[in-house]
Amino acid sequence: MHKVIILASLVALAASGANCGRSNPAGDMFSPSSILGPSALDGADAGTQARGGGGGGGKPGGGTVVGGGSLTLVMVTDVNTSGLSWGDHITFNVSTSATSPFVSVNCYQGSTWVYAASVGYFAAYPWAKEFILAASSWPRSAADCTARLYTTVDGSSSTTLATLPFSVPY
Repeated sequence: MHKVIILASLVALAASGANCGRSNPAGDMFSPSSILGPSALDGADAGTQARGGGGGGGKPGGGTVVGGGSLTLVMVTDVNTSGLSWGDHITFNVSTSATSPFVSVNCYQGSTWVYAASVGYFAAYPWAKEFILAASSWPRSAADCTARLYTTVDGSSSTTLATLPFSVPY
């Protein structure tokens, strides 16, 4: 039981640290993506898939369709160098028939989990549909990331609809 409590604490710390600079239009610093979004615990398995290879080299592209959807990366604000880099603001074009789809992004530097966030891509989701690729847990250097389009019914289990691996070169 102690291991579960410690793991949940670490996940909460990683998820909240990943979005400490995040702002949202509702002014709520405790948005679902900044604490424990619907994929906070199962998002770790999505990140595990990303560690094998960086994929898109930071260029927008289509994701792997796993079960009923697709997603493509879109640059919102390019804050550093030209192209995808640490600190950039990104979003995704999402296509699915799911009624309440979410996208989670998990990034790793080697085996170290440095970023985790989850955003709802449906009309009733009250916060910005944007990811800021920066966190206090993420040193300003390259990371391999995976975006995962998913849906959840009860918040404790999810169905992956598509994945998109991408690299953040710096």
